Amino acid sequence: MAIIELADGRSLEYFVDGPAGGTPLVLHSGTPSAALIHEPMAREVARHGLRLVVYGRPGYAGSTPQPGRAVASAVEDVAAILDELGAERFYAVGWSGGGPHALACAALLPGRCLAAATVAGVAPYDAGGLDWSAGMGPENIEEFGAAVAGTEPLTAFLDAQAPGLAGVRGEQVAEAFGELVTDVDKAALTRERADYMAEGLRGAVSTGIAGWLDDDLAFVRDWGFSLGAVTTPVSIWQGAEDRMVPFAHGRWLAENVPGAVAHLDPAEGHLSLMFAHFDEIITELVARGG
Repeated sequence: MAIIELADGRSLEYFVDGPAGGTPLVLHSGTPSAALIHEPMAREVARHGLRLVVYGRPGYAGSTPQPGRAVASAVEDVAAILDELGAERFYAVGWSGGGPHALACAALLPGRCLAAATVAGVAPYDAGGLDWSAGMGPENIEEFGAAVAGTEPLTAFLDAQAPGLAGVRGEQVAEAFGELVTDVDKAALTRERADYMAEGLRGAVSTGIAGWLDDDLAFVRDWGFSLGAVTTPVSIWQGAEDRMVPFAHGRWLAENVPGAVAHLDPAEGHLSLMFAHFDEIITELVARGG
């Protein structure tokens, strides 16, 4: 783990794993989650000659909060980490709540971001023609209803949820997710994967709810960039058995991100998609990014 001190006085926590000098693959993790290296993923990244970089968005664990941040705010943080590593170019992958942040890199760092992928990533809240919450599990409907209502209702909601995540163990992860996980996702949660998920959730609330709060608020506000302006190669991965981020989000992104390559899988869920297809995701990124 490393800490970078940013020009605005904030600190940012990040991890790097892989061959020195390898092109970074920046993994934008979900919401809520802290920076954490998942060893099986790190090994797959390294097989492609890349370095895995995972960082904590502001407010998570050792990363200083940045109240009012937009999705686009992530770009300056990513650029600062890349500068610290001496890396000019990189690939971006965003899982779940990390999806919009990977798209921000694709939109706002053209040329530097070689290619990006969203995996079960949310679409903009104001997406035309999309019923944003249709198909979500009741937990997410309640959470994002609070986010739309504003900071105070969302704070109250997350304050009530955080204690349950603060001590969650691997064997409790499926239960903690409630109706947000389908049978295919439960089947994908091996003990090792469940332990990884639990560690990320515990870390996410280890210093409070600021990161989680600001993620949720950023999702339902203007993202700070136009998807229509994307020129970087983007891949959209989405499963139909997903109750955290419904299948329609993936379809909408595939139709509205210029030049996007879509992988809309009828058999995968929110968790199973990433675990089952991570190597394919990287392989396509490298091929498309040249």
